[in-house]
Amino acid sequence: MADEVLFERQGRLGYVTLNRPERLNAFSAAQWNGLEAAIATANADDEVRIIILRGNGRAFSAGADVRARAEASAEAQEYMDAEDVVDDTIRLYAALDRYLRIFNNPKPIIAQIHGYCLGVASQLSVMCDITVVAEDARIGLPSVPLGGGWISPMWSWLIGPKRAKEMSFTVGAQIDGKTASDWGWANRAVPADQLEDTVREMATKMANLPSKFLQLKKSSINRQMDIQGFSTALRTGCEMDALLHFTDTIDTVRGSIKDVGLRGTIEAFNSGKLL
Repeated sequence: MADEVLFERQGRLGYVTLNRPERLNAFSAAQWNGLEAAIATANADDEVRIIILRGNGRAFSAGADVRARAEASAEAQEYMDAEDVVDDTIRLYAALDRYLRIFNNPKPIIAQIHGYCLGVASQLSVMCDITVVAEDARIGLPSVPLGGGWISPMWSWLIGPKRAKEMSFTVGAQIDGKTASDWGWANRAVPADQLEDTVREMATKMANLPSKFLQLKKSSINRQMDIQGFSTALRTGCEMDALLHFTDTIDTVRGSIKDVGLRGTIEAFNSGKLL
């Protein structure tokens, strides 16, 4: 397991901690692999009944590490970028399968959100079973348009289509933790200094049930979502995202990130000078 993600068992609780605080836990390939490895470790530990996912430092996660991708070598960039829309769709299907493994994980996962929870980190939180946020947390979408087909559709299952469109149509839109709870994106919002204790108390009570009971209870609820088309709808989102990736708009944004960096690109976009 890479240092980008840590695992620790405390009684019946398994803590999985994102550990790139210097990059606000922005997701690199190594961190994604570390996350899956840590969850696998928790699943294999018979003592663990509930998994708590959290982040070290000032944020849960600022989303995808776009800057690292932009700074990647030509060889790595060629590996990460699909040659055509079909290849990109297949790549996104594989990424979605990673999220669905979280959604269908046999042991319940509680997302403990503080600081920023943006972009792909918000997708990850949607896939967790329970989400508890600090009232002052900032939950939102990417700060520049790099796609747009599947983050908001994931949100729509929790907050409804009207609010999902409001977020999606405004690049970089964010809400605070209290709003996230009021909208149904999160189970509850609490003062930041009570977040850890609140999650531990909730998880400890849930852990009174044996793992097999928790697994079947989770499965029965997830199955209702899939009967309504949850997984199928998300695959459609992958296809929309792939189409957008091959537009001139996205090429312009990617080129700007390479030339002036992410911060400069965000400033250019917000001032109306980029697109």
